Amino acid sequence: MDALEMTLLLDYYGGMLTDKQRDCFDMRYNQDLSLGEIGEALGVSRQAVCDNLTRTEALLRRMEENIGCVRRDQITRKAVREILDAAEELKTFSDPAVSPLADRILFAAQALKE
Repeated sequence: MDALEMTLLLDYYGGMLTDKQRDCFDMRYNQDLSLGEIGEALGVSRQAVCDNLTRTEALLRRMEENIGCVRRDQITRKAVREILDAAEELKTFSDPAVSPLADRILFAAQALKE
């Protein structure tokens, strides 16, 4: 997984990690610190940081496999985008009954988007 995916996993499941796991992961993926810099900040060896990150990455992947929040969010975002696009297209129709319906769809989709 790339850094963006790891950051998303941390956003969704970070509350289930220990403080040490969360801090180490945050320093690596959000602050882009090297293993040595993280080790220095936490007072542990570079190898300890590497081991912590490896275990935490595996744990976050298992959480996503079992719970699927990131996957569902991505699916939902794509569906909302398609709904918004379709509603915008409906607004171009000249039928006076269609425009108010398109507005209702847009309003509902915007609420989902937030």
